[in-house]
Parts: sequence; C-alpha cells; structure tokens
Amino acid sequence: MVRVVARNMKRNGSRGCVTRKTRFGSRERDWLKGDAQRGCVCLYGGTVDPQPPASGPQVSSTLQADLRLVLCSTTTTVEELCAQREVEGLYLQLHGDLLRRLDPSERPLQMVYDYLAAIGYQDPLRVQREAANSDLSCMIRFYSECPVNADQQERTLLTGVFSVRKGKTQLHKWAERQVLLCGTCLIVASVKDSLTGKMHILPLVGGKVEEVKRRQHCLMFSSAGPQAQTYFVNFDTLADYQRWHRQASKVVSQTISLVDLSCYSLEEVPEYLFYSQDLTHLNLRHNFMSLQGPGGLLNLPRFSQLKSLNLSHNRLGVFPESVCEILTLTELNLSCNGMNTVPAQIGNLQSLQTLSLDGNQLSFLPEELGGLAQLSSLGLSFNNFPHIPGVLDRLSGMDKLAMAGNRVETLELGILARMSHLKNIDLRLNGLRWVKSEALEAVKQVTQLDLRDNHLATLDLSSICSLEILHCQRNQLRALTLSGFTLRMLHASSNRLTTVNIYPVPNQLTQMDLSRNLLEYLPDWVCDSRKVEVLDVTHNFLSELPARLLSSLSLRKLLAGNNRLQRLPDLLDHIPLEVLDLQHNKLGELPESLFYKALNLKYLNVSANALETIPPSSQSEESLSTLQELYLTGNKLNENCAALLVGHQNLRVLHMAYNQLLSFPASKLSKLELLEELNLSGNKLKTIPSTVSSCKRLHTLIAHSNHISVFPEILNLPEIKLVDLSCNELTEILLPDSLTATLHELDLTGNSSLLLEHKTLNLFSHITTLKLDQKPAMATGDSLGSSTLWNHGYSEMSGQRNKLCVSVLAVDRFGDSVEATYGVFDGDRNEEVPRLLQCTMGDVLSEELLHSSVDSVYMSNTFLTSHRKLGMAGQKLGASALLCYIHHEPSELGSYFSLTVANVGSCQAVLCRDGQPLPLSKVFSLEQSTEEMDRVKLSKAIITEDNKVSGVTCCSRLLGCTYLSPWVLPKPWVCTEPLCSQDEFLILGNRALFERVSYQEAVCTVQAVRDPRAAAKKLCTLAQSYGCRDNVGAVVVSLHIGEDSCTCEPPHASTGTEPRGLPPTPLPVTAPPGDPATPSSSSGITSEFNSETSASEVGSEAGSTASDEHPSTGPTARPERRCSLHPAATLWWPPPVLFQRQPSCAAFSSNQSDNGLDSDDEAPLEGVISNGSKLEVEVDIHCCAFQIRSGPAASPKDHNLDKTRSDYPNGKMRRQNSVVVSATNGCLLAVCGREISDLKKSPSTSSLFGKKLSNGSVVAPEDSHNLIEVALEAPKKKSGYFTAPAQQDPEDQLVVPPSLEQDVREQLRGQSPMVPGPPPPFTPPSIRDTVWDHPHPPAPMLPQRDLATNPIPALQQEVYDTAL
Repeated sequence: MVRVVARNMKRNGSRGCVTRKTRFGSRERDWLKGDAQRGCVCLYGGTVDPQPPASGPQVSSTLQADLRLVLCSTTTTVEELCAQREVEGLYLQLHGDLLRRLDPSERPLQMVYDYLAAIGYQDPLRVQREAANSDLSCMIRFYSECPVNADQQERTLLTGVFSVRKGKTQLHKWAERQVLLCGTCLIVASVKDSLTGKMHILPLVGGKVEEVKRRQHCLMFSSAGPQAQTYFVNFDTLADYQRWHRQASKVVSQTISLVDLSCYSLEEVPEYLFYSQDLTHLNLRHNFMSLQGPGGLLNLPRFSQLKSLNLSHNRLGVFPESVCEILTLTELNLSCNGMNTVPAQIGNLQSLQTLSLDGNQLSFLPEELGGLAQLSSLGLSFNNFPHIPGVLDRLSGMDKLAMAGNRVETLELGILARMSHLKNIDLRLNGLRWVKSEALEAVKQVTQLDLRDNHLATLDLSSICSLEILHCQRNQLRALTLSGFTLRMLHASSNRLTTVNIYPVPNQLTQMDLSRNLLEYLPDWVCDSRKVEVLDVTHNFLSELPARLLSSLSLRKLLAGNNRLQRLPDLLDHIPLEVLDLQHNKLGELPESLFYKALNLKYLNVSANALETIPPSSQSEESLSTLQELYLTGNKLNENCAALLVGHQNLRVLHMAYNQLLSFPASKLSKLELLEELNLSGNKLKTIPSTVSSCKRLHTLIAHSNHISVFPEILNLPEIKLVDLSCNELTEILLPDSLTATLHELDLTGNSSLLLEHKTLNLFSHITTLKLDQKPAMATGDSLGSSTLWNHGYSEMSGQRNKLCVSVLAVDRFGDSVEATYGVFDGDRNEEVPRLLQCTMGDVLSEELLHSSVDSVYMSNTFLTSHRKLGMAGQKLGASALLCYIHHEPSELGSYFSLTVANVGSCQAVLCRDGQPLPLSKVFSLEQSTEEMDRVKLSKAIITEDNKVSGVTCCSRLLGCTYLSPWVLPKPWVCTEPLCSQDEFLILGNRALFERVSYQEAVCTVQAVRDPRAAAKKLCTLAQSYGCRDNVGAVVVSLHIGEDSCTCEPPHASTGTEPRGLPPTPLPVTAPPGDPATPSSSSGITSEFNSETSASEVGSEAGSTASDEHPSTGPTARPERRCSLHPAATLWWPPPVLFQRQPSCAAFSSNQSDNGLDSDDEAPLEGVISNGSKLEVEVDIHCCAFQIRSGPAASPKDHNLDKTRSDYPNGKMRRQNSVVVSATNGCLLAVCGREISDLKKSPSTSSLFGKKLSNGSVVAPEDSHNLIEVALEAPKKKSGYFTAPAQQDPEDQLVVPPSLEQDVREQLRGQSPMVPGPPPPFTPPSIRDTVWDHPHPPAPMLPQRDLATNPIPALQQEVYDTAL
C-alpha cells in the first residue's frame, strides 16, 4: 500500500533542503509504529529555480513547495509508486549531483535504508526515523519527473526561430528559419516551422562569431578555411542574443573539434549532435548512457571522424560492443563501469593507442587484445587481476602499464623482460610480497617502477639495469639493492632500511628520499654521487654527516632533521646549498664558516637543538648573506645572538621562540628592514624595541608568553596583519590616532591587568578577530571550593594561509551535569564546514544523549546527524572532526569520570597518563590504515599516486564530501577511556600539529608549561617553527580528577514521618559576594568581538551587564546526590520567596549562528526578535515562581512505568527536566532547565551559550554568555572599561513589603500545594548547578537544618510556570 501526504513546506537555511513545519501527523506515526520496514519517502517535483547554481549544472536548485510525503514499505517498487502517482518514472539524485532514472523493479525506501546503513546507522528504528527526515534530501532525493535545468540545455542544445540571412552580400534576403547550435555546428533549417528537409550545416571550430553593429541583437557566424560560409542571425531579445553569443564563442575558440557533455545525467546524446561530422573528441563521462535510443551508444559509430571517446562512470555494467565499430578511435576510456569482461571485438580497434579500463571487475583479457599493435598505454588499475596478463607479451608497442590496486602478490621480472617496449609500470597497492628473478636475464627496457604501499620485505632490482625512477615507499623493506647505471630518482621512505646497496655509483642520481627508516650512517656511494641535488634523510638514527656530503658541489637541499647529530663538519669551500633543515638533533654549535661558505643558503631550520650561539654572517663587516628564513626555536640562545643576525639583511622570517632572550637590542632589530614575520614567543622579554617600527614590511608579530608590559609600536606599520601578545603582562595600550586597515587579528588574552577603555575598543572595531579575556568575577571572602575539575586553553594559527580553516569547540560546562565537551574541526582548504560543525555539533550531542546512553551509539549518531545537517555545504566540502566528551554514568553514584572520544579524518586526541602519551583516536588516512585502504579498494575507488581518493582527499572518513560516498564515510571511530588520578591533561590537535610535533614532545611541552592556554599556544608555535605552513589548531584540557575529587557523603537516614499537606520549611538563601570558582584568565576563556559589532554596541552590552546583579546558583539539594559529581534521581527544592524582573539582551552576528542547519523546531522562539543581521533575545523573569510538587515514594507500578519510558538500555536514563534555583539579592529565581536545553539547541540562541567567533573559533560558554547576563561578570575595577555601577532599575523590581510577605507565601502555597517531604540540606550558593553551567567547584555540604524524617521519594516533577 502506498499513501501520499502533501505537506506545507518552507525553506530552512540550507539552500537545497526544505523542511516541514510539522514532522509527522498522527496518521504518519501510526503508519510507522510497530514495523521498521515501513517508512516515508520524500518525493519532489521537477520545478527548479530559473537561476542555475554557480557550482555546476547538476547541483540541486532550490525547489518550490511541491514536495510529497509518500508512505510506503521497503517492498514498494518504483512501478507501484508510479502507478499511484500517475507518472512515467522516478529519478534518483545523490549528493545534489547526477540524476538517474530508476528501474521499475527498484525499491526507493529500501535504497534509502541501504544508504543510511552504508554511512553508519545500525538501529532499524533510527534508520526509519532518519529516512523520513527531509533534510536527508541533500544526500539522497527522489523526483517524480526529471528536473529541467536551463544551464544544461544551454550547454547541450540551443534552438529557436529567428531571422536569418546567408552570405555577406545583400543578394540574400532575411527569412524566418529554425536555427540550432549543437555540438560544434550551427544548423539552419530550410523551412520555418520544422527541421525537415535540407539542413544547412556551418562548422564553427576555428571560425568567428561577431556582433553586427548595424542591427540590434544580430550575430554573424563564419566557418573556418578558404571556403568559409557566413550566416547572419537576428535575435528577438537581448537574453537570446547573449546566450547564443556566449555559447558560440566557446565553440569557435576551440583548437580541436571537442564536445564535452560530462556530468549532465544524459541517457543519450542530442540527436542533432550527429550533424557535427567534424567531431573528433567526445566526452560523456559521468552520465547514464544507454544502448538504445536515437542518441544511444548503438548510434555512436555515426561519428565518422571520432578519435577520442570517454565513457567512464556511466554504470554500463557491460562493455558496449558498438564502440568497437568506431574504427577511427585512438583513445577509449571505459573506467568505473562495473564491467566483468572485454569482448573479442576489441581487436577491431587497430588504431587504438590508449585504453583505460580502470575501476572495473576484470580478472582476464581476451587474446584479441594482443593484436592491437599501436596500443601504447593500458590502464588496468583497481580490477581483480591476480597476475600480469600473459596476453600483454604480444603488445609490442605498449610502453606504459598501470595495474595499481589489483591482487598481484608475486612479480616475475622475467615477464617484464619479455615485454620489449614496456618502460613504465605501476604496481601500487597490490599486496606484493615477492619480486622474483629466476634467470640472470637483464630487464633492459623498464625505466620507471612504482611499488608503493605493498608488503615487500626485501627488494633486489639489480637486474633492471636501465631503471631511472623507483618508488617503493611504505613497504617493510629491510634490504634494497639497485643498479646505479641510469638511476635518477629514488623514493624509499617509511621502510625499515638500515642500508641501501647501489652498484655502480649512481652518477645520474639527483633526488633521493630515505626518510623514516633505520639508517645509522649514510652509505659511501652517497658522497661519491656527483649530481645529487636533494637528499632527505629525516627521521633516522644518524649520528654524523660525512664531511664530503656538505662539501658537495651539487647538493642544494639537505633535510636531516629528527636524527642524533651532535655536530656538523666544517665547510672548507663554498657550496651551493640553498635549504638546510637540522631540527630535532643534538647540535650544540654550528660550523663557524656556515654562513660565509654557504652564500646561497636561503632557508635554515635548527629548531629543537641545544645551540647557545649562532655563527657570524661573515668574516668582515660586509655580509653577502642571502638567508631569508631562519628558525631558531627551542634552543638556548640569549640576547647576544641578536648582534649576529644583523648581517642577514635579506631575512624575511625569523623565529626565535622559546629561547632565553631577556631583551632584543633595538639597534639590531632596526637593521632587519625586510623582516616580514617575527616570532619571539616563550622568552623573558619585557619589551619589544620601538625600532620594530623600522620593519616596514612586517605583517606578523608573535610574542606571546613573555613578560611584556608595554604594547609595542607596531600599529602604524603599513602591512601589519597579525599581532599576538597573549599571555604577557600588558597593562595598557597606547594607540595612534588611526590604525592601519590591514590589521585583521589581535590577540590580547592572558593579560590579566590589561584595561581597555571605550575609546580603545572603538578604534579596534574594524579588526576581524579581536581576542580579549573574559573578565572573571573577583572572589571576596572565604572560598568554599577548590579548583575546577578541568579547564582548557586553545590556539589557532593560520600560518601562511590566507584563511583559517580550523575551528575549535570548547565547553567546560556541558549539559545538565558536571560534564565537558571539546572538539577540533579541520576543513583543510575550506572554512565553511568547520564553522558549521563548531556551531552545531555540541547541540547535536546534547540531543543524542537524550536517546541513548551507549557511548558508541550516541557518539556515532552525533557524527552522522552532523553530517546530514551540513546540507548542501557538505556535498562538495568536508572536514576532519574530533569530539571529546567527559562524563560519568549517573546511575553509578560512586563512578569516576570517563572520556569518550570520536573522530573522523586526521584530527587526533592524546591523553597524558603518568607522564606518557596515550593516543585515543584513529587516523583515517589511506597511508596509515590498512583496513580503510582495503575497504576503499573494494569499493573500486580510484586512488591517485599521492594516495588520495579520486585525487581529492587522503582521508577515508570525513564529515561532508558526500559526493565521494561510499568511498569516504562519516562513521567515526569511538573510544571510551575511564579517567583516573594519573591523568594530567588532554591534547587535541589537527593533522598539521601532529605531523610536526610527536606525541611524546607534545606531552613534554604541556608538562613544562602547565597553563592550558600557554601550552596550546606553544604547541602551535612549535609546529610552525618546525616547518608547518598550514593552519594549525590545538586544545589543551587540564584535568584535576584525583582521588579527592568526589565529596560524597552517606545518604541521610529518615526515621520519622510528616503529615501530608504541609510544605517543607523554606530555607533562607543569600547571594555570595562573588564567585570563587570563576576560572582565571589563564584558563583559555576569551571573548572575541566580531568586526560587525561596533564598539558602541559592545559598550552598551557591557554596560547593561554591569548594571545587573549576579544570580548565583542556589542549592540543588538532593539527599541521594552527595556531591556535585554524582547526581541522583531525586530533586528537592525550597519554594521561591520573592520575585524580580531582569530583562537581558544579547546581540550576535547572524552569519555565524543562523546557518539554518540545526533547528528542528520551526516555530519562532518566544522573545527572539529578528532585526536585520542581528538577533535580540529578551528574557522576562517578572513572574517565575515555580511550584515543585514532590510526591511520595513511587509505587512498584510507577517504578515500572518509569522504566518503560526510558530509552536507554540497562535502565540508564539522563535527567531531562531539572530546575535551577539562583539567589539574587535574597530572591529565589527558578528557570526550567529543559527550556534552556532547547534554547541551546536553537541556531538563533546557541551562541548565547557558546560564542561563535569571526575566525571560526569558539569561546567556552561561561557566565558572560549565559542567557541572563549578570553584573559580577564585570571585573571590580576602579577605572577603565567596566565602570558602570551595579544599579537596579526600580521599574524592573517587584517589591513585597515585609507585612505582606507572609500573605504572598500563603497565596503561592494555595495555588500549588506542596506535598510534604524532607527539606533539602543547605548547600552554599556557590556550588555549581548543572543546568546553568556556572563553573563552580564541588564543595562539602554544610550542616542541614530541619531535616524531615520521611523516606526519600522518587523523582516526580511538575513545572507550572516558565521564565522563558
């Protein structure tokens, strides 16, 4: 049975997706109940917007409101659906890309279920629910008719009836004729209203198309050659004129007769294309070509001059034999078509020179293929060949054979010897284990051999005497033997080599990569080779470099980092060396003559050594140094070294971070006039010399983690872009009258004494990314708690990229309990997807926690849901994602915390336990994961030489990039690790960080710094100094989970009873003068101002914040919840005493939060006012008296009912409704925690809890970003920016006279009588409540008063009034 339900639609923020105002009605719910094989299919019409999208002709356009919800089952076929809808057929679109007509026997709902199962969903009921979500249409969508795309029609065929005149003379008259532009020809019919009769064909390739100025909207078309013909066409409208002119101009500009119809969802070519008989190259890649039809494959032999035909990615299933009748073909591409055999008719193509059959299911070739004498290149990669086919011996003209990704385990060199013309062989990814040479016969013709990513343990290729280029990376080689007669390039990194034997000496060798091996010394032949220009021996065990190597007259690039070098040999003569990388060694000094013997040296990196000084730039006052980049980070250099830098007057990049500089001489810095980037972080500098203003080209100054108290004079520099002075001792900033417009990032976090006045903020208003500290409330009086259980710091650096494509999610107080969430998202080359994930992923996790308590389930579903919520942005773009969730099981009162980590892509998490790194994530890279490589190969993906899927990404799992499905999936790796007192901190980082900084070095770095923000800064700085040029991001989470973190006490015994109907005794609650547990400025909590928000807006917001009182959290008293770490299931609340109205407003940029990708609640939120690009959220707490009714102990029936309502296995259930009680000036303020949770999930209010930043970063959602902004968030300063007095607005207060206070209480009790029960134990208001997410530490319980004697009842809550 098939049911169709029409739904009212509206757009959300995703351009290609539409959602219903109501997900399901009762009719739909009844249909889905009880049978997971039932479901809903969203069926779209074929109407699209007239404007084509910019990203290509096949990207989904925004649909009109003609979506139908079809109720069906997994057995419902296309034929049944078409009969019910009275349509001819259904069309399937995947990832907003191509459209395919479905076969009548295909089952749409089952296809959706299979798709969801393939990307990672496992629960059948969850699959059923996801299949009914219309947001899924950005990944899989069904149409009841083929959508018409104007852009596709324009590119394939233009037609119309226009006034036409033939020839340049006036002898011919204008006449109305049917005119077509198809392929490479202009076609003019003989009659007006039809295309019958004689057709006039005008070839346009190499011809001309010109505007006729004497007539309006007229074009002149001319063919090429001495017998050129001319036609004049007069168009009716300007739009037609422009469309024809644009398309014809493309044709006439071609040098060959080429028609590109790739990616058009074609089932056949336009019939009029056959008039283009001069066509030589036809590209039909990525279509759904059929055999039958006027333009089907059976008719392709009609092209009499066709030389090149591309039919790859057409789902053909079989080899089209009709292609073998096109005898003029020289190039044929049939890759990725699922073919099992090649017909014998292939032998007819005697002119064929290039044949590509990659990505099919072939395991053998016909003998007739051996008769193609002119075949020179054969592609058989990613098929199922168990060995090199014997028929290839007969291909005497073949010089290139590609067989990567097959199943060849043994390579017989004798077979290669019989292929007399074969020169280039690609055998990557075959699982090769042996290379055998049974006879002494030499293989003379092979010059290039690629054996990357196999399982070879030894390799002897000495019999291949003409070998020029060898790739054997990522094997398990312990021994390598080669012939050196003609060897030019050797790439053998990532093996286990201890030596390499090459005989004779390879005098033609120019490049050699032996990195990541086990070499303890370099072979002698390396120094004897006379043409080596590039040598990479990083990550070995070398203790010395031969003196002859550095004296080589050919060596231009030497990479010898990450070894055990203690010294370098002296240079005796001038050498041409240009790049020298010696980082991560044990060098105590450099050769004295290094700079004046290596005059061509432009790049020197000696970071992470033990240098105490550097050699002089010259022997005299005049220096000839050409050094441009100098990296000295992580040594023992002092300020005396600055004088030695003066001679390097061409220096552009200077990194001297983490040395022992007490100062930088002003006179020396002024000499470096060409300096563009300066990094002096991690020293003991108190000032930056004022002479830095002479460095007119300086665009980056990084000097965090020093003792700088005076802001340097750099804001007048004409090219300054980035200034990082975080973690210093700045007190004020002396500003010029105006700032340069080039400054786009300024980091001033970690300067606890810095005062910024309103004038300063106004001057900074144009800065794209301004990072400032959140000013914590200063605690007064006794502190009742210790430090928080965790705090974090983060750092993001763009490096030498123009944009920041890394985003960070950091939430120290997550959900309604003592939990935390941290994440890193790396978009590689795009910034859109990381920002969207940063804005939505925390909310998605909160939602998934309501549905499951199993870590692997809720984490996987969080990633999969976030993948779906990316919408159209996730079709072509993607990102690596890492999410860490610190939590504990609420059902286990004595449990400690656990850390659940999930990731896709290359972002990683490392836990420091007992001082040692404990990796918790899995890198989903084809090079590092054998399982993922096998999976991608099995799905017949094309993996390029740089190990990228379809040449796009090296990651096999990402969020987004849906067009690469099923090769790239969003299903994450999930790991849960119980935390203990030995766990010190957690490090999160993207690929660029851990490519440069090892796990052990990262742990040692953080241990030495301790402060999380400074540690994160240092990690990113080290990565950049070690050569990282990409975006780098790091999060450091300091953990304080020890044996004493739990403050549990035994449950209080109840021995008596109390009569029903009497309310519990109200407890007086007073607000503390301050919040002792607010994190310090060193915890990495910052506030960033978007350039879209003016300084006046910032000032008004801060002023209003400073005028409110701080609603400190009140008692969350629970007899069974014995500490803030272990919540119980019973809540007891004192009744509210007074009322207060506190309006609060927060404005934020809608381009960061209103992405339209994460809200399922389509109804507008109360109190949310849209005003252009800003959103204002008003909170009225005038009447917020919540009456909480606590019932008696639950009966067994009630207990069972609660169990049936639980969605979690093993009876584990998280709190969904809780109440926050805050004390404000002696008044109790109650807010429904469930509604706060809903607000956090809303895209328009989520940034109130986690501030979205202009550069894609995020600030931890602390007090200043909560829904109700309070005065104690402003620092108690005598002067400066936060000077507004804490005054109350009389109109916003409800004052109850003392004489009427008792009457008010009685009225409240009458409205909602309280069930008697034991009053809660009194807890200090500073104890953190888990819904408001205030950073309060656990504190011991104070003595109780007036404890009742009733047994503790189960949770029964009813909230009658809400504040929001």
